[in-house]
Amino acid sequence: MHNIVFDHVSKAYGTKEVIKSLNFEIKEGERVVFLGPSGCGKSTTLRMIAGFEDITKGKLMMGGTCVNDMAPGARNIAMVFQSYALFPHMNVWDNIVFGLKIQKLPEDEINKRAKNALEMLHLEGYEERPVRSLSGGQKQRVALCRAIVKHSPYFLLDEPLSNLDAQLRQRARQELVKIHEVNRSTMIYVTHDQVEAMTVGQRIAVLHNGMLQQIAAPQEIYENPANTFVASFIGSPAMNLMTGNVNFDRMVLGSKTVQLPKGLDTFLGSGSVIVGVRPENVRIVPDGEAMLKGECQYTENTGNLQTILLHLPDQTKVFVQASGEPYHIHVGETVGLAFSWEDVRFFSDETGENLYVREKGAAQHGSH
Repeated sequence: MHNIVFDHVSKAYGTKEVIKSLNFEIKEGERVVFLGPSGCGKSTTLRMIAGFEDITKGKLMMGGTCVNDMAPGARNIAMVFQSYALFPHMNVWDNIVFGLKIQKLPEDEINKRAKNALEMLHLEGYEERPVRSLSGGQKQRVALCRAIVKHSPYFLLDEPLSNLDAQLRQRARQELVKIHEVNRSTMIYVTHDQVEAMTVGQRIAVLHNGMLQQIAAPQEIYENPANTFVASFIGSPAMNLMTGNVNFDRMVLGSKTVQLPKGLDTFLGSGSVIVGVRPENVRIVPDGEAMLKGECQYTENTGNLQTILLHLPDQTKVFVQASGEPYHIHVGETVGLAFSWEDVRFFSDETGENLYVREKGAAQHGSH
Protein backbone atom coordinates (compact mmCIF):
# COMPACT_ATOMS: atom_id res chain seq x y z
CA MET A 1 0.00 0.00 0.00
CA HIS A 2 1.62 3.24 -1.15
CA ASN A 3 -0.66 5.93 0.22
CA ILE A 4 0.39 9.14 2.00
CA VAL A 5 -1.37 10.35 5.16
CA PHE A 6 -0.90 13.76 6.75
CA ASP A 7 -1.85 13.45 10.41
CA HIS A 8 -2.04 17.07 11.67
CA VAL A 9 1.33 17.87 10.08
CA SER A 10 2.83 21.31 10.78
CA LYS A 11 6.08 22.96 9.77
CA ALA A 12 7.69 25.97 11.46
CA TYR A 13 10.84 27.95 10.89
CA GLY A 14 11.61 29.26 14.35
CA THR A 15 8.39 30.84 15.60
CA LYS A 16 6.87 31.21 12.11
CA GLU A 17 4.49 28.38 11.26
CA VAL A 18 4.37 27.97 7.48
CA ILE A 19 2.37 24.72 7.31
CA LYS A 20 -0.59 24.49 9.67
CA SER A 21 -2.01 21.13 10.73
CA LEU A 22 -2.47 19.39 7.38
CA ASN A 23 -4.84 16.46 7.83
CA PHE A 24 -5.73 14.46 4.69
CA GLU A 25 -4.87 11.31 2.71
CA ILE A 26 -3.48 10.78 -0.77
CA LYS A 27 -4.60 7.36 -1.92
CA GLU A 28 -2.33 4.78 -3.55
CA GLY A 29 -1.99 5.37 -7.29
CA GLU A 30 -3.75 8.74 -7.14
CA ARG A 31 -2.75 11.92 -9.02
CA VAL A 32 -3.02 14.83 -6.59
CA VAL A 33 -2.06 18.41 -7.42
CA PHE A 34 -0.99 20.91 -4.76
CA LEU A 35 -2.25 24.27 -6.01
CA GLY A 36 -1.95 27.76 -4.59
CA PRO A 37 -0.24 31.13 -4.93
CA SER A 38 3.46 31.68 -4.28
CA GLY A 39 4.31 31.27 -0.61
CA CYS A 40 1.25 29.17 0.24
CA GLY A 41 3.35 26.16 1.36
CA LYS A 42 2.83 23.73 -1.52
CA SER A 43 6.55 23.14 -2.29
CA THR A 44 7.36 22.92 1.43
CA THR A 45 4.67 20.23 1.77
CA LEU A 46 6.14 18.31 -1.16
CA ARG A 47 9.63 18.59 0.34
CA MET A 48 8.34 17.14 3.62
CA ILE A 49 7.11 14.10 1.67
CA ALA A 50 10.51 13.82 -0.01
CA GLY A 51 12.31 14.13 3.34
CA PHE A 52 14.09 17.39 2.46
CA GLU A 53 12.22 19.30 5.19
CA ASP A 54 11.77 18.23 8.81
CA ILE A 55 8.30 17.98 10.31
CA THR A 56 7.69 20.16 13.36
CA LYS A 57 4.44 18.57 14.58
CA GLY A 58 2.22 15.66 13.62
CA LYS A 59 2.95 12.49 11.67
CA LEU A 60 3.58 11.86 7.99
CA MET A 61 2.72 8.27 7.06
CA MET A 62 3.81 6.64 3.79
CA GLY A 63 2.55 3.13 3.13
CA GLY A 64 1.54 2.76 6.76
CA THR A 65 4.98 3.74 8.12
CA CYS A 66 5.76 6.98 9.95
CA VAL A 67 8.55 8.63 7.96
CA ASN A 68 9.16 11.72 10.13
CA ASP A 69 12.72 10.60 10.85
CA MET A 70 13.34 8.53 7.70
CA ALA A 71 16.14 9.69 5.36
CA PRO A 72 15.12 10.79 1.83
CA GLY A 73 17.01 7.90 0.22
CA ALA A 74 15.03 5.35 2.24
CA ARG A 75 11.61 6.64 1.09
CA ASN A 76 11.78 5.16 -2.42
CA ILE A 77 10.62 8.30 -4.20
CA ALA A 78 11.30 9.72 -7.66
CA MET A 79 11.39 13.51 -7.89
CA VAL A 80 11.44 16.03 -10.74
CA PHE A 81 12.64 19.52 -9.82
CA GLN A 82 11.69 22.85 -11.38
CA SER A 83 15.36 23.45 -12.21
CA TYR A 84 15.73 19.94 -13.80
CA ALA A 85 18.88 19.26 -11.66
CA LEU A 86 20.67 17.41 -14.50
CA PHE A 87 24.40 16.70 -14.64
CA PRO A 88 25.68 19.21 -17.24
CA HIS A 89 28.90 17.30 -17.98
CA MET A 90 27.01 14.10 -18.89
CA ASN A 91 25.06 13.15 -21.99
CA VAL A 92 21.37 12.24 -22.00
CA TRP A 93 21.88 8.50 -21.53
CA ASP A 94 24.28 8.86 -18.61
CA ASN A 95 21.93 11.29 -16.85
CA ILE A 96 19.05 8.84 -17.16
CA VAL A 97 20.89 5.73 -15.98
CA PHE A 98 23.09 7.33 -13.31
CA GLY A 99 20.78 6.47 -10.40
CA LEU A 100 20.22 2.93 -11.63
CA LYS A 101 23.98 2.31 -11.78
CA ILE A 102 24.33 3.59 -8.22
CA GLN A 103 21.72 0.97 -7.26
CA LYS A 104 23.87 -1.61 -9.11
CA LEU A 105 20.99 -2.97 -11.14
CA PRO A 106 21.79 -5.51 -13.87
CA GLU A 107 22.89 -3.93 -17.16
CA ASP A 108 20.02 -5.56 -19.08
CA GLU A 109 17.46 -4.08 -16.66
CA ILE A 110 19.08 -0.62 -16.88
CA ASN A 111 19.00 -0.68 -20.68
CA LYS A 112 15.40 -1.88 -20.78
CA ARG A 113 14.13 0.81 -18.41
CA ALA A 114 16.07 3.60 -20.11
CA LYS A 115 14.95 2.63 -23.62
CA ASN A 116 11.31 2.42 -22.50
CA ALA A 117 11.52 5.88 -20.92
CA LEU A 118 13.25 7.40 -23.97
CA GLU A 119 10.53 5.98 -26.22
CA MET A 120 7.75 7.18 -23.93
CA LEU A 121 9.07 10.75 -23.98
CA HIS A 122 10.14 10.83 -27.65
CA LEU A 123 13.87 11.15 -26.96
CA GLU A 124 15.17 8.28 -29.11
CA GLY A 125 18.29 9.43 -30.95
CA TYR A 126 19.27 11.92 -28.22
CA GLU A 127 21.17 9.40 -26.09
CA GLU A 128 24.66 10.78 -26.92
CA ARG A 129 23.68 14.45 -26.84
CA PRO A 130 25.27 16.50 -24.01
CA VAL A 131 22.46 17.94 -21.88
CA ARG A 132 23.93 21.45 -22.03
CA SER A 133 23.10 21.51 -25.77
CA LEU A 134 19.42 20.69 -25.23
CA SER A 135 16.44 23.05 -25.24
CA GLY A 136 14.40 23.62 -22.09
CA GLY A 137 11.71 21.22 -23.23
CA GLN A 138 14.25 18.49 -24.00
CA LYS A 139 15.94 18.96 -20.62
CA GLN A 140 12.56 18.65 -18.94
CA ARG A 141 11.90 15.35 -20.71
CA VAL A 142 15.33 14.03 -19.70
CA ALA A 143 14.53 14.91 -16.07
CA LEU A 144 11.23 13.05 -16.39
CA CYS A 145 13.01 10.06 -17.93
CA ARG A 146 15.45 9.95 -15.03
CA ALA A 147 12.54 9.85 -12.58
CA ILE A 148 10.50 7.31 -14.54
CA VAL A 149 13.29 4.70 -14.74
CA LYS A 150 13.41 4.43 -10.95
CA HIS A 151 10.03 2.62 -11.00
CA SER A 152 9.28 4.27 -7.66
CA PRO A 153 5.83 3.97 -6.07
CA TYR A 154 5.96 7.72 -5.32
CA PHE A 155 6.40 10.29 -8.10
CA LEU A 156 6.88 13.90 -6.90
CA LEU A 157 6.97 16.87 -9.29
CA ASP A 158 7.79 20.43 -8.15
CA GLU A 159 6.51 22.90 -10.78
CA PRO A 160 8.18 20.81 -13.49
CA LEU A 161 6.73 22.64 -16.50
CA SER A 162 7.08 26.28 -15.43
CA ASN A 163 10.12 26.88 -17.68
CA LEU A 164 8.39 25.65 -20.84
CA ASP A 165 6.44 27.67 -23.38
CA ALA A 166 2.65 27.22 -23.62
CA GLN A 167 2.68 24.69 -26.47
CA LEU A 168 5.37 22.50 -24.88
CA ARG A 169 3.59 22.73 -21.53
CA GLN A 170 0.38 21.37 -23.01
CA ARG A 171 2.21 18.45 -24.64
CA ALA A 172 4.13 17.72 -21.45
CA ARG A 173 0.89 17.66 -19.41
CA GLN A 174 -0.48 15.01 -21.73
CA GLU A 175 2.73 12.98 -21.44
CA LEU A 176 2.64 13.16 -17.64
CA VAL A 177 -0.92 11.85 -17.50
CA LYS A 178 0.01 9.00 -19.87
CA ILE A 179 3.08 8.17 -17.77
CA HIS A 180 0.92 7.96 -14.67
CA GLU A 181 -1.67 5.79 -16.38
CA VAL A 182 1.10 3.34 -17.34
CA ASN A 183 3.04 3.33 -14.06
CA ARG A 184 0.18 3.91 -11.58
CA SER A 185 2.51 5.43 -9.00
CA THR A 186 1.21 7.75 -6.31
CA MET A 187 1.80 11.12 -7.98
CA ILE A 188 1.98 14.54 -6.28
CA TYR A 189 2.31 17.52 -8.57
CA VAL A 190 2.99 21.09 -7.37
CA THR A 191 1.92 24.07 -9.46
CA HIS A 192 0.53 27.60 -9.21
CA ASP A 193 -1.05 27.19 -12.67
CA GLN A 194 -4.74 26.33 -12.36
CA VAL A 195 -4.93 25.01 -15.94
CA GLU A 196 -2.23 22.43 -15.11
CA ALA A 197 -4.06 21.57 -11.90
CA MET A 198 -7.44 21.12 -13.62
CA THR A 199 -6.01 18.99 -16.45
CA VAL A 200 -3.48 16.85 -14.54
CA GLY A 201 -5.08 16.24 -11.15
CA GLN A 202 -7.62 13.61 -10.23
CA ARG A 203 -7.95 15.68 -7.08
CA ILE A 204 -6.66 19.16 -6.29
CA ALA A 205 -5.49 20.28 -2.85
CA VAL A 206 -5.80 24.07 -2.68
CA LEU A 207 -3.43 25.66 -0.16
CA HIS A 208 -3.36 29.21 1.20
CA ASN A 209 -1.18 30.59 4.01
CA GLY A 210 -0.04 27.06 4.87
CA MET A 211 -3.58 25.76 5.35
CA LEU A 212 -5.57 23.31 3.27
CA GLN A 213 -8.59 25.15 1.89
CA GLN A 214 -10.19 22.30 -0.07
CA ILE A 215 -9.28 18.94 -1.56
CA ALA A 216 -11.63 17.55 -4.19
CA ALA A 217 -11.98 16.61 -7.85
CA PRO A 218 -11.28 19.51 -10.26
CA GLN A 219 -14.92 19.89 -11.34
CA GLU A 220 -16.14 19.87 -7.74
CA ILE A 221 -13.67 22.61 -6.81
CA TYR A 222 -14.72 24.66 -9.83
CA GLU A 223 -18.45 24.25 -9.27
CA ASN A 224 -18.52 24.23 -5.44
CA PRO A 225 -15.51 26.11 -4.05
CA ALA A 226 -15.28 25.65 -0.28
CA ASN A 227 -14.77 29.35 0.39
CA THR A 228 -14.25 32.72 -1.25
CA PHE A 229 -10.47 32.20 -1.53
CA VAL A 230 -10.92 29.07 -3.65
CA ALA A 231 -13.69 30.78 -5.63
CA SER A 232 -11.44 33.75 -6.39
CA PHE A 233 -8.35 31.63 -7.16
CA ILE A 234 -9.90 29.04 -9.50
CA GLY A 235 -11.14 30.23 -12.88
CA SER A 236 -9.95 32.79 -15.41
CA PRO A 237 -11.53 35.19 -14.83
CA ALA A 238 -12.36 34.07 -11.29
CA MET A 239 -15.85 33.67 -9.89
CA ASN A 240 -17.71 36.97 -9.54
CA LEU A 241 -18.26 37.75 -5.84
CA MET A 242 -20.91 40.32 -4.93
CA THR A 243 -22.29 41.35 -1.54
CA GLY A 244 -26.04 40.88 -1.16
CA ASN A 245 -28.32 41.88 1.70
CA VAL A 246 -31.22 39.52 2.31
CA ASN A 247 -34.50 40.79 3.69
CA PHE A 248 -37.22 38.10 3.70
CA ASP A 249 -37.68 37.01 0.05
CA ARG A 250 -35.70 39.86 -1.47
CA MET A 251 -32.04 40.70 -1.85
CA VAL A 252 -30.35 44.03 -2.45
CA LEU A 253 -27.59 43.28 -4.94
CA GLY A 254 -25.49 45.92 -6.69
CA SER A 255 -27.85 48.69 -5.46
CA LYS A 256 -30.84 46.87 -7.00
CA THR A 257 -33.49 44.78 -5.25
CA VAL A 258 -34.03 41.33 -6.75
CA GLN A 259 -36.62 38.67 -5.96
CA LEU A 260 -35.34 35.43 -4.43
CA PRO A 261 -36.77 32.06 -5.52
CA LYS A 262 -39.06 30.29 -3.08
CA GLY A 263 -37.12 28.46 -0.36
CA LEU A 264 -33.85 30.29 -0.93
CA ASP A 265 -34.74 32.96 1.61
CA THR A 266 -35.21 30.25 4.25
CA PHE A 267 -31.80 28.77 3.42
CA LEU A 268 -30.03 32.15 3.51
CA GLY A 269 -31.78 33.71 6.51
CA SER A 270 -31.40 37.47 6.69
CA GLY A 271 -28.46 39.88 6.57
CA SER A 272 -25.34 40.04 4.41
CA VAL A 273 -24.22 37.18 2.20
CA ILE A 274 -21.64 36.88 -0.59
CA VAL A 275 -23.12 35.90 -3.94
CA GLY A 276 -20.80 33.99 -6.30
CA VAL A 277 -21.46 33.31 -9.98
CA ARG A 278 -19.05 32.22 -12.69
CA PRO A 279 -18.48 34.65 -15.61
CA GLU A 280 -19.80 32.13 -18.15
CA ASN A 281 -23.10 31.99 -16.23
CA VAL A 282 -23.72 35.75 -16.45
CA ARG A 283 -25.62 36.95 -19.52
CA ILE A 284 -26.03 40.37 -21.10
CA VAL A 285 -29.78 40.86 -21.63
CA PRO A 286 -32.27 43.57 -22.68
CA ASP A 287 -33.28 46.02 -19.95
CA GLY A 288 -36.65 44.32 -19.44
CA GLU A 289 -34.97 41.02 -18.46
CA ALA A 290 -32.15 42.55 -16.40
CA MET A 291 -31.56 41.62 -12.76
CA LEU A 292 -28.65 44.08 -12.54
CA LYS A 293 -27.11 46.82 -14.63
CA GLY A 294 -23.40 47.40 -15.23
CA GLU A 295 -21.18 49.77 -17.15
CA CYS A 296 -18.67 48.20 -19.57
CA GLN A 297 -15.08 48.95 -18.57
CA TYR A 298 -13.15 46.61 -20.84
CA THR A 299 -13.74 43.97 -23.48
CA GLU A 300 -11.46 41.47 -25.21
CA ASN A 301 -12.04 38.81 -27.82
CA THR A 302 -9.65 35.84 -28.03
CA GLY A 303 -11.39 34.17 -30.95
CA ASN A 304 -13.30 31.44 -29.14
CA LEU A 305 -14.11 33.57 -26.07
CA GLN A 306 -15.22 37.12 -25.36
CA THR A 307 -14.50 38.52 -21.90
CA ILE A 308 -16.20 41.69 -20.67
CA LEU A 309 -15.52 43.58 -17.43
CA LEU A 310 -18.40 45.64 -16.05
CA HIS A 311 -18.86 47.79 -12.95
CA LEU A 312 -22.12 47.73 -11.00
CA PRO A 313 -23.36 51.06 -9.54
CA ASP A 314 -21.56 50.27 -6.26
CA GLN A 315 -18.33 49.68 -8.28
CA THR A 316 -18.40 45.91 -7.76
CA LYS A 317 -16.59 44.23 -10.67
CA VAL A 318 -18.48 41.65 -12.71
CA PHE A 319 -16.96 39.61 -15.53
CA VAL A 320 -19.01 38.13 -18.35
CA GLN A 321 -17.50 35.42 -20.53
CA ALA A 322 -19.23 34.20 -23.66
CA SER A 323 -18.43 31.75 -26.44
CA GLY A 324 -20.04 31.77 -29.85
CA GLU A 325 -21.59 34.99 -31.18
CA PRO A 326 -19.90 37.93 -29.39
CA TYR A 327 -21.79 40.70 -27.60
CA HIS A 328 -21.50 43.99 -29.50
CA ILE A 329 -21.01 46.46 -26.66
CA HIS A 330 -18.52 49.25 -26.13
CA VAL A 331 -16.60 50.72 -23.21
CA GLY A 332 -18.80 53.17 -21.31
CA GLU A 333 -22.06 51.49 -22.37
CA THR A 334 -24.50 50.41 -19.64
CA VAL A 335 -26.10 47.00 -20.15
CA GLY A 336 -28.46 44.65 -18.36
CA LEU A 337 -27.17 41.50 -16.64
CA ALA A 338 -28.94 38.30 -15.63
CA PHE A 339 -28.10 34.85 -14.29
CA SER A 340 -29.88 31.75 -13.07
CA TRP A 341 -30.10 31.23 -9.30
CA GLU A 342 -29.18 27.58 -9.92
CA ASP A 343 -25.71 28.75 -10.99
CA VAL A 344 -25.18 30.88 -7.87
CA ARG A 345 -23.08 29.86 -4.88
CA PHE A 346 -23.56 31.61 -1.53
CA PHE A 347 -20.78 32.31 0.95
CA SER A 348 -20.78 33.54 4.54
CA ASP A 349 -20.10 37.26 4.75
CA GLU A 350 -18.19 36.63 8.01
CA THR A 351 -16.05 33.54 7.28
CA GLY A 352 -16.15 33.31 3.47
CA GLU A 353 -17.33 29.70 3.81
CA ASN A 354 -19.54 28.15 1.11
CA LEU A 355 -22.92 27.85 2.83
CA TYR A 356 -24.06 24.89 0.71
CA VAL A 357 -20.81 22.95 1.28
CA ARG A 358 -21.07 23.67 5.01
CA GLU A 359 -24.69 22.48 5.14
CA LYS A 360 -23.90 19.35 3.11
CA GLY A 361 -20.94 18.54 5.40
CA ALA A 362 -23.08 19.00 8.52
CA ALA A 363 -25.77 16.73 7.07
CA GLN A 364 -23.23 14.02 6.22
CA HIS A 365 -21.68 14.30 9.66
CA GLY A 366 -25.08 14.03 11.32
CA SER A 367 -25.98 10.90 9.35
CA HIS A 368 -23.04 8.90 10.71
